[in-house]
Amino acid sequence: MLLTGVSVLALGIAGSVAYVAPLAADPVGAKDCGLAVPLPPGGRGPGVSGGPQRIPAPAWAQRGGDVNDASCLSRTPVAGVVRPRSEREIAGALAYARANGLPLSAAGVKHSMGGQAFARGGMVLDMRAMNAVRLDRAARTVTVGAGATWHEIQQAIHPEFAVKAMQSTDIFSVGGSISVNAHGMDHQAGAVMASLRSIRLMLADGQVVTASRDENAELFRHVVGGYGLFGIILSATLDVVPNDIYRSERALIDYRAFPDTFAKIAADPAIGLSYVHLSTAPKSLLQEALVYTYRRMPEDQGLARAPLGDVAATKIRRLTVNLAKKNDTFKALKWWSEKELEHRLESCTVTRAQAMGDGEACLVARNDPMHDSVAYLFNNLPGETDILHEYFVPRDKIVPFIDGMRTVFRAQRANLVNASIRAVGTEDNALSYAPQPAFSVVLYLNQPTTEVGSAAMAKLTSSLIDLCSAQGGRFFLPYQLHYTPAQLARAYPEIGNFFAAKRAWDPEGRFTNNWYASYAPAFAMQPAAIRPSITAGAPAA
Repeated sequence: MLLTGVSVLALGIAGSVAYVAPLAADPVGAKDCGLAVPLPPGGRGPGVSGGPQRIPAPAWAQRGGDVNDASCLSRTPVAGVVRPRSEREIAGALAYARANGLPLSAAGVKHSMGGQAFARGGMVLDMRAMNAVRLDRAARTVTVGAGATWHEIQQAIHPEFAVKAMQSTDIFSVGGSISVNAHGMDHQAGAVMASLRSIRLMLADGQVVTASRDENAELFRHVVGGYGLFGIILSATLDVVPNDIYRSERALIDYRAFPDTFAKIAADPAIGLSYVHLSTAPKSLLQEALVYTYRRMPEDQGLARAPLGDVAATKIRRLTVNLAKKNDTFKALKWWSEKELEHRLESCTVTRAQAMGDGEACLVARNDPMHDSVAYLFNNLPGETDILHEYFVPRDKIVPFIDGMRTVFRAQRANLVNASIRAVGTEDNALSYAPQPAFSVVLYLNQPTTEVGSAAMAKLTSSLIDLCSAQGGRFFLPYQLHYTPAQLARAYPEIGNFFAAKRAWDPEGRFTNNWYASYAPAFAMQPAAIRPSITAGAPAA
């Protein structure tokens, strides 16, 4: 009997290890879930024209085949992929695409989730080799290639400077962040547009121009948040700020107290970064909130800043996230660990301050909270994928929006893994997700990579979009294409004018992607805008 008991125990342990190991394992490559969602209508995209001419072919990094994005649900056949290393190579690829009637899309790390970085039958410019970074200390700016990631920029400017506005994780390319006007943890800085001095870009006719608030201003407003439809972003000049030392703070509150809590955060100029995590535990779903803030401490600014390092305990973090997808018990455990354990394991990259009444304060440099490549979110798990949603809600409507989300999640049994809130100000680009100050609600959801799973996600997305619109809000467009043209027009009444401006700047329809191919035809009756005169720039370098 003892032997039998030991054997059963051994089998149980072996079974547990076999179950847990894949949940913690590092990914072995890009995940491809197959063609689980339909491609946009066939053809080469709306309005593309041109005919075969004797233009030298580019150096293809991939000829034919498919590409995909971070959703792993957007597998799309393409003419090929070109990986340019200079502006001349970009100009050559554009000339070839124009001569052969090929749609053209610029891509970075492809973390949009609805094919916004490529088009069926098109040429894809993989811009990641265009990643030069040049810091100007006197001007407090950094000029970077469109393919540079925030990770690369931080490594180049740390420890003296920090990025003023970037996404909350560092894996994204600058060109991609500009194309969606991404925002992050700094509630004072605004989105990327607010810290963007200028952009160099190549238009559909091959002309290279500079766009800023003062030069080619209308083009600037359309390129920022323009999803790559107005030109190829070559480089950008961005503001940087001192790499201040912050004391990290956290507080557990009831979600209904969040508006008043944020009002105090916004009134305190010492708080440089802030964000909120909402409970994903079933019993307290979206009712408890952990508020994270980073406070500048003048007396600590002379302390040394440690080199930037990777986030620790990747396998444990990955295991925690992947277990939370499995059932309610693990969801509750994940939230409990964030409340009770995670802050005790926080990496204090500067030093530990002297003991305080509520424990020791953790000091970090500004770059540290944003220097997270989220390796723990990538996995090899078959038959499932993780999907982002983001909704921008007027600040006085955040509580009813959260209440509505809770009802939708429970009714549709959504597999919610993470929910967070960040603040955004008014964004004045042509297709703005925040025409008034808003709270951004970011959702991280898991779904099976099946037709049933995709249908359930489409239903959930539609319900959340309608909920957001009912509160006067807007939904973010870089994600799956699970919405109707009517929902798009309701959230973005200026969408027709946006597409008309695109046709004015790019009458051949050279720059396109799956998102544009899916929605532009519904607004084709909108007359094309009058293209403003532009200030010419230098030829391609």
